[in-house]
Amino acid sequence: MGMEYVYAALLLHKAGHKVEEGALGKVLEAAGVKADVAMSKAVVASLDGVDIDKAIKEAAVQQVAVAAPVAGAAAGGKHEGKPEAKKEDEKKSVEEAAAGLSALFG
Repeated sequence: MGMEYVYAALLLHKAGHKVEEGALGKVLEAAGVKADVAMSKAVVASLDGVDIDKAIKEAAVQQVAVAAPVAGAAAGGKHEGKPEAKKEDEKKSVEEAAAGLSALFG
């Protein structure tokens, strides 16, 4: 799925408009992108029944959970505990983030 379609859907949602094929096409055309009707239909279908606000919030929480250990390591912070356990926790966080994003994008 092209990210421009996702961005257009998010823009429509943020502006309080319903995410529909015609509206997606208008947003994309305004951005200078030739809209593909099949892709627009796929995006609308994949978002059917999705609570976009909830999905965005969950994705943001997952990104923070993944970024926190990385930021600590980059700052030179000392890690206590077993390194293997931290790697498993980070792997789980990445998997959870991917699951949250897949829920948003189908």
